[in-house]
Amino acid sequence: MMVKAVFFDLYETLITEWENEKKKADFNPSRLLGMEQDIFKREWGKRKDKRMDGTFKDAKSCLVDMFCELETSFNMDDINKVIEKRIQAKAILFQSIDEKILDTIIQIKAMDIQVGLISNCAPEEVLEWENSSLANLFDTVIFSYRVKCAKPDKEIYDIACKNLNVLPEHSLFIGDGGSDELNGAAQAGLMAYHATWFQPPFINEKITGFPKLKKPSDILTILKTKG
Repeated sequence: MMVKAVFFDLYETLITEWENEKKKADFNPSRLLGMEQDIFKREWGKRKDKRMDGTFKDAKSCLVDMFCELETSFNMDDINKVIEKRIQAKAILFQSIDEKILDTIIQIKAMDIQVGLISNCAPEEVLEWENSSLANLFDTVIFSYRVKCAKPDKEIYDIACKNLNVLPEHSLFIGDGGSDELNGAAQAGLMAYHATWFQPPFINEKITGFPKLKKPSDILTILKTKG
């Protein structure tokens, strides 16, 4: 079956937070906020869905909601500092895109196949997208907070396919598997593939049921066999 579009996940597929088993830009928001780390992780984590689907319009509204629910006083200067640090940490990831990824996308487009992005993200996480070397290569960009739905919801894949006027069955989805995105893509009718090039083995092995891609150029091999 001829492929007419390839959709990519963003984090840990096109860009990565990790380098040599350490975060490229790490900071401790709980310390800056004067909150115990386990409490911060719990409260931040349980608001993930609402951060991704735009229910919280930004990180500030999410952090304020956390403090209000905990009935704990807070300092807005501290919240603003955390947001500033978070924006800086996310921006770093867009500064050096792997050349193998860029080359693969360019070759996909040279095959007259459209390229799209489907990313679960909050606004502050993708502020540098437009300044990155990736931005001009994509025919459609779907950020979950903008469309008010997130992977693995079928709707977000449908929106992406409609934007490019392609059927799901004529489309590939490439992702690291976070947010159950591969199952979501498959259930929406796309051909889903597991991108493992940024993943350590212990995570790679947890995700099963989908063909694994060891390097970006493996996508080109698949497209040639389906051409």
